[in-house]
Amino acid sequence: MRQYWFPAKRYGWGWGPPSTWQGWLVLAVFLCLLVAGGVGLLSKGKVAGFIGYSVALSILLTAVCWWKGEPPRWRWGP
Repeated sequence: MRQYWFPAKRYGWGWGPPSTWQGWLVLAVFLCLLVAGGVGLLSKGKVAGFIGYSVALSILLTAVCWWKGEPPRWRWGP
């Protein structure tokens, strides 16, 4: 049986919190890169650059969730 890094949410569409250490690592790296980009870009006044950077990181996180997470679909509970 395949172990998913990101389980599906019980209600709604998408993924919940990570269920493995690999998932937590991916989330921690995402947050660290987001903070580093905020410090680096926002301190220089590059708001548009930070928004683009944040969107790119979010797309990468979504791709990892799609690849290593439970297949997304709308869920109404257990």
